Amino acid sequence: MSDADAAVTRAHHAEWARVVATLTRRFGDLDIAEEAAAEAFATAVERWPADGVPPNPGAWLTTTATRKAIDRVRRENNRADKQQAALTISENDPPEPPGAIDDDRLRLVFTCCHPALAVPARVALTLRLLGGLTVPEIARAFLVRETALEQRITRAKAKLKAARVPYRVPSAEDLPARVSAVLVVLYLVFNEGYLATGAGTDPVRHDLTAEAIRLTRLLHALLPDDGEVTGLLALMLLIEARRPARVVAGELVALDEQDRGAWDEGLIAEGHRLVRERLATGVAPGRYQVLAAINAVHTSARDVRDTDWSQILALYDQLVRLDPSPIVALNRAIAVAELDGPEVALAAVDRLAGRLAGYHAYHVTRADLLRRLGRGEQARAAYDKAIELAGNTAEIAHLTRRRDRLG
Repeated sequence: MSDADAAVTRAHHAEWARVVATLTRRFGDLDIAEEAAAEAFATAVERWPADGVPPNPGAWLTTTATRKAIDRVRRENNRADKQQAALTISENDPPEPPGAIDDDRLRLVFTCCHPALAVPARVALTLRLLGGLTVPEIARAFLVRETALEQRITRAKAKLKAARVPYRVPSAEDLPARVSAVLVVLYLVFNEGYLATGAGTDPVRHDLTAEAIRLTRLLHALLPDDGEVTGLLALMLLIEARRPARVVAGELVALDEQDRGAWDEGLIAEGHRLVRERLATGVAPGRYQVLAAINAVHTSARDVRDTDWSQILALYDQLVRLDPSPIVALNRAIAVAELDGPEVALAAVDRLAGRLAGYHAYHVTRADLLRRLGRGEQARAAYDKAIELAGNTAEIAHLTRRRDRLG
């Protein structure tokens, strides 16, 4: 990859959401914003190798995208009102009045999470426009076909346009009703960065985890008493703290094999503090708070042998009541294996086959349990299926090594 190509890739990670959000605010049209941003990046791919990388890539991309958007508006005769608005806006125009949210990207999240859309559509649209994730990446996160995901995004944009949903700062009264869907969005953006699935991408995309944490911090500052916002922030921090030990020499390192001395003590301390703050309120926790508590138990153990699996299983039992999904049941089975043995856990995992057959972590878990039971041939087949479904290069390397060690 040339220096210019690398610069475009870095700019896409750092500036995509900012460009789309800026154009959405200016033109009030999600389609125009996304298409103009895409055209600007395509122009950068063509021009930066020859002209050199501009001193301020973000400003260059925003200016180029704005020109592309204005050109499109001019070509569409039925957009005379938007054309006039676009052409009369200048850098000297007074800023819009401050509202509850003063960050364009977070405003875009709330706009895409409008109640007019079903929750899956809100999440898919926001991941595409804010996170810059591709359709295949989002489809992996949703465990759905790419064609279905593409249709979901298209319909979401059309519904927002038909409902004339404005791009504006939500009022303080609107925030609580929107928070739940926004948290789902932020968690999925974080997860895609934590275990990136895109072809040719780094196995861990720190730009996405950092953006998800930044936006969640901002949301926490706006809603400091919302337990689930606090819980999600704590969860992200405790997972991010383990990032320095998660990938070594291009291979994923499982939690039980990680160098715990490489974990970020500052993030762990902050995450633990947030978990304790929520416990002190005495309010029944939600899903993200329980997940944060599970990770707090993991990060409290300085040696994997010191892990309090009884507490983790009790927390999973609490989580199952809040979220009786097959993925939660799969993760609970991992704790069961540590307390009751791999055979009991395998029986629980096999009961999930009908709902998780296309989920690579299901086959990873089965492979590990079969390996521990000494059923090498079945374990190899499960590893093969997990490798086939996995989209992360570091995880594929890890699974391949474990499979090959079976002999």
